[in-house]
Amino acid sequence: MSPSPASLNDQQRAAYIREQVMAHGNTLRQRYPILQHQDALGAGILAFALLGMFASAALYIGDYLPWWACLLLNAFFASLTHELEHDLIHSMYFRKRALPHNLMMALVWLARPSTINPWVRRHLHLNHHKVSGSEADTEERAITNGEPWGIARLLMVGDNMMSSFIRWLRAKTPQHRRLILTRTLKVYAPLGLLNWATWYLFLGFHLLDWASAALGAPITWSAGTLKVMAVVNVAVVVLVGPNVLRTFCLHFVSSNMHYYGDVEPGNVIQQTQVLNPWWLWPLQAFCFNFGSSHAIHHFVVKEPFYIRQLTVPFAHRVMREMGVRFNDFGTFARANRWTRQQKSREGRTQTA
Repeated sequence: MSPSPASLNDQQRAAYIREQVMAHGNTLRQRYPILQHQDALGAGILAFALLGMFASAALYIGDYLPWWACLLLNAFFASLTHELEHDLIHSMYFRKRALPHNLMMALVWLARPSTINPWVRRHLHLNHHKVSGSEADTEERAITNGEPWGIARLLMVGDNMMSSFIRWLRAKTPQHRRLILTRTLKVYAPLGLLNWATWYLFLGFHLLDWASAALGAPITWSAGTLKVMAVVNVAVVVLVGPNVLRTFCLHFVSSNMHYYGDVEPGNVIQQTQVLNPWWLWPLQAFCFNFGSSHAIHHFVVKEPFYIRQLTVPFAHRVMREMGVRFNDFGTFARANRWTRQQKSREGRTQTA
């Protein structure tokens, strides 16, 4: 029999959730012994994801798969490698064996070249757990958590370079602008810079080509330019485009399921919500059900992502009983603040 939430404070509720979810994870491992082979499962999932991306790319290049199917498949496979990177950051695979651990880190980065260096991200993400919901939470702030919704946030949520550029424009001093520029170059070098340069080249070329044709003055491109663009087009379909789609889906879901600004320090109950309405499933498909499962991670940090997914039905029941929010859509209008604004009968604004 579960304790009454009314008799517990938030720290006690969080501890109860942690205890119950960890026990359920242990039960799953006993029921399915294969789950105890954590290193092998991590390596196997990575091999599956990479082989899936290679196979999809080969079928597209061989004209057996349409471009859109390749892009969608590879966005899904890349979402698996994001979950693996997250687990690796928490040292869940090959914790005491540096070579395979770092090899996995390198491979998940190659599968997602739109992202920052994963060894740098480790520091940002561990800091995220310490200061989640505050201005010092650099990781979530970088993906627009706490940003009011508008054109700027829409541009920033799916484009890492645009996010840095808009923050650079908003900087109030030359020193701050230099810091943003140097930090962006440092954390995205070399893969991120190459990825986003390829994306902008693709967009710029096709926009210019379309606009010139629409104006009745089509550009006659040189054979060398067309040859380069043929390579760029393939790269966008098989790797760059899937990661642009995956990035938008992940950042949209993550930035809105985390709370910001008025979160009590260290209060895990206030850090996240479960965000899993039916209409978010097209986005959830390309961030591996992140909105539904990630809140569990804030309570039980050391469970690998596949255990989290298996735990979802049980964990959601316990979390709901203990007052974790589910599908708080008001967060979109509150710029992700925890506090809800309510109007009393007299018309005065109150907080809840």
